[in-house]
Amino acid sequence: MTLKTFTRHVHHHHHLNKNHGNQIDMLHGSLLDKILLFALPLAASMMLQQLFNSADVAVVGRFDSPQAMAAVGSNGAAINLFVNLFVGLSIGANVVVAKYIGKNESDNINDAIHTSMSIALISGALLLVGGIIAAKSLLTLMNTPDDIIDLAVVYFRIYFLGMPFIMLYNFGSAVLRSKGDSKRPLWCLALSGVINVILNLIFVIVFKLSVIGVALATVISNIVSALMIMYFLIKEEEPFTFRFRRLSLKKVYVSQILRVGLPAGIQGMLFSISNVTIQTAINGLGSYASAGSAAALNFDFLTYFVVAAFTQAVVTFTSQNYAARDYERCKKVYALTMIAGLFFTGLACAICAIWKHEILSLYTVNPEVLNYAEVRMIHAVAFLWMCNIYEIPGGALRGMGYSTLPAVIIMLGCCVLRIIWVYTVFEVYHNFAFLMDVYPVSWLVTGIVTLIAYYVVRRKVFSY
Repeated sequence: MTLKTFTRHVHHHHHLNKNHGNQIDMLHGSLLDKILLFALPLAASMMLQQLFNSADVAVVGRFDSPQAMAAVGSNGAAINLFVNLFVGLSIGANVVVAKYIGKNESDNINDAIHTSMSIALISGALLLVGGIIAAKSLLTLMNTPDDIIDLAVVYFRIYFLGMPFIMLYNFGSAVLRSKGDSKRPLWCLALSGVINVILNLIFVIVFKLSVIGVALATVISNIVSALMIMYFLIKEEEPFTFRFRRLSLKKVYVSQILRVGLPAGIQGMLFSISNVTIQTAINGLGSYASAGSAAALNFDFLTYFVVAAFTQAVVTFTSQNYAARDYERCKKVYALTMIAGLFFTGLACAICAIWKHEILSLYTVNPEVLNYAEVRMIHAVAFLWMCNIYEIPGGALRGMGYSTLPAVIIMLGCCVLRIIWVYTVFEVYHNFAFLMDVYPVSWLVTGIVTLIAYYVVRRKVFSY
């Protein structure tokens, strides 16, 4: 069954049950307020998750050394390479559970939840072992500078001790979101984020634990968010109640979760591979470039999450209205999410460009590191609004059931093109600014192709 048909089942059922507290009627009435109601909390929770890593970078950047800062910051691309595949699987869990909610099949809902949580625990265990074993060779392969490699390996290994909890949180919150509850996962992140920052400061300033301190703080805060999610699931009413004794791996649910989750995970991994390639090139410019890039990268992520939230909105709203054959409303959804996405992302990009020095000084006071960070802000982050021009039409295509087409375009434009750039343009003009220019160039090329694809498909499909 396709993602679109899953979504149709879910929303059809939700629409019948008006008493669901967290439900949005996407098929009738005004659109803009509902799109914002859907997208902004989602953006907030993604940003909070990012602030975990960013707090680690900021605390060691201010209270330790540029080397410690680079060690923590340069880990992001490598960690995401592992994590993205499994986060993709949690999207599969979300869709499968939601499908059974749509069909109102209580036994299947409960079995699907327990299979999802089993996959979470297995994924977490695999990541824990794999990450600890692969840390040194992966970071060496990524050309991590000699003066930070040992610190980077320590951070990576400790971080991966928390993997089972990260997976429990991701799959557990996917289950809650499948029934329309995106508020409680946000509370979990808010609380554990505060704990993370407080522990960072205590471990680094008081106990002088440097990289080990921020890694431990992250693990502890991940344990807190996982335990909170598990508490909510254990306290849920049937058929959503979670019980450890009911954990199972039923083939029928596993295959459905993989069918939806694997393509999402593979696309995420390919994105990470292109980022690892760029990070490797940055590492080749030394630890100051690595630290500066790590500081600016946080704003890259934070701004991108605004795009991602509106992309999620266009997928969900389009799939409902497309299923209801309301093509005019689909066009409206596309136009409004594009306008809102460009507006909010543009605002974030402008803030980053205008106040770059002030914002980046929170992370480092080292002039050389700051210089690299500001170059990334101007050459990459300031243009991030351009991501809307491929993500929004790509999301609309997914909502209409065309998920392979945007995935292929985005992979070629954002992954393959970047890898080629690193080995051609960057080889000739071996400087940091030229390396950063790969971002706006890849966004523009991908955007033009995706927009053409969207309008061609839309003309064909909506004329029926």
